[in-house]
Amino acid sequence: MKRLLWIDISKGLAILFVAYFHFFTTYFQHGVLTPPDWTNLATGVLTVLRLVWFKVSGLGFHAVGVFIILSGWTLMQSTAPRAESGAIAWWAWYRARFLRLYPMYWVAHLVYLLSPFVARLEPVDDRFIDIQMNFMYLNAAWWYFSMLIQFYLIFPLLFRAARRFGPWWFLLVACAAGFFARYMLLIVWHQSGLWVLGGFAICRLPEFALGMSLAMWHTQSTARVEWLLLRGAGLVLGLILYPAALQLYGGLVEYIFVDFATGTCCMLEIVGIAGIILLFKEPAKLFGLVGFYSYGLYLIHQPYVIWLGLRIRELPIWMFLLICIPTLAVLSAWGMLLEKATNMLVNKLTSFRKPAHA
Repeated sequence: MKRLLWIDISKGLAILFVAYFHFFTTYFQHGVLTPPDWTNLATGVLTVLRLVWFKVSGLGFHAVGVFIILSGWTLMQSTAPRAESGAIAWWAWYRARFLRLYPMYWVAHLVYLLSPFVARLEPVDDRFIDIQMNFMYLNAAWWYFSMLIQFYLIFPLLFRAARRFGPWWFLLVACAAGFFARYMLLIVWHQSGLWVLGGFAICRLPEFALGMSLAMWHTQSTARVEWLLLRGAGLVLGLILYPAALQLYGGLVEYIFVDFATGTCCMLEIVGIAGIILLFKEPAKLFGLVGFYSYGLYLIHQPYVIWLGLRIRELPIWMFLLICIPTLAVLSAWGMLLEKATNMLVNKLTSFRKPAHA
């Protein structure tokens, strides 16, 4: 299957937005923005721009929803051709996926334990089987891994359902199942929001199913889908819908739908920006490379940006922005190196075969 460069660019933008968000929130952990001073027009304009930047920066966690959507897309896109050519060997599929996920996951643990310049906010100790204790233990970004494993486990069922019912009905049923699970956990059983975040993956099924459906629509009508997503229409639509999506944070019932709404809007914005970057050859290659190795950066970035963010909080904002760019570049290179080396080692070990006996 030929990789879509704009998908990798979108992943690159999404992971950089997530890493920037964690850096930003640490830097501003105790910061308070002053309201605009309308007595001075220049000061007022700069302050408004600052408030807009602050608000947009605070939405960085929505990019996780983009990853969920794009994960559903890429899994569907890579698996469908195999089904067309014959029966899928699901055990081999599981093996390939888990070899892709688990080794780098444990390398990230090793890097965390051995690296200098990482924030260690919790002791390394035993944890009870309690989502409140272990879901964001040591490195909060690792919660995404547990959710992804759940989606991989049930993907054969989702894949068959999508092919049988078609993208529209599949998406409708998946949204109903996901919203019902969120309703039961949040309102009926009053469970921790961590279950809704991803502790119980069905709660994020609407985003994952949207990605799978988009992959099917893309196969059926490639030009139309790419026109919508990459030529500006989706970017404008996302800007229009985003304020309404943010209103869903206003109540518990509304919160049932907020992750799907904000993740979809953020996806439209990020993929729309990816469409612009795609017009420029060298930036497209660079962001595509970051996206291709986004998993490694996702797993390792947070302790580093927290460590650094805690140490530069007294610096002015312009210095934070100057520091941010090389920090993200270095972390991208570090995550890329770790993931590439891990994948090469795993491939070498798994391709090893004992010589047959004569």
